[in-house]
Amino acid sequence: QVQLVESGGGSVQAGGSLRLSCAASRSPGRLNNMGWFRQAPAKGREGVAVIYGPDSTTNYADSVKGRFTISQDNAKNTVYLQMDNLKPEDTAMYYCAARIGGIWPPPLDAKTYEYWAQGTQVTVSS
Repeated sequence: QVQLVESGGGSVQAGGSLRLSCAASRSPGRLNNMGWFRQAPAKGREGVAVIYGPDSTTNYADSVKGRFTISQDNAKNTVYLQMDNLKPEDTAMYYCAARIGGIWPPPLDAKTYEYWAQGTQVTVSS
C-alpha cells in the first residue's frame, strides 16, 4: 500500500510563505502523477497544484498561479509545494495525493487520484 507522509504547514500571517513536503514510499510502481489539494470548512476538495513526473509538466489552480510552486525530487519520491504571498483564503487542510497510472496533462480533479495523505493544516491570518 502506497504511503504518503506530509510535513510542513502551520500558521502564518498574510504575505508570508510556507513549504509543504510529501514523501512517498511502498509504491509498487512509479507515481506518475502527484499533487496538492485543499479543503476548507464547508467546501469541497479542490486541486491546487499537480505535476506529471516523467516530464515535470505542472498544472495550477487559477487562484494560486504566480504564488505557489510545485516541484519534485524523483530520487527521493518527494513532491514539494512552495507557497508564497499567502492569503487568508488559502486557509485549509492541504492533502498530498498520487496515482501510478500516468495522466497527461496532470489533472486537478481529485477523483482521479488513488492515494492520499492524512492532511496538514495551513492557516493564514490577516
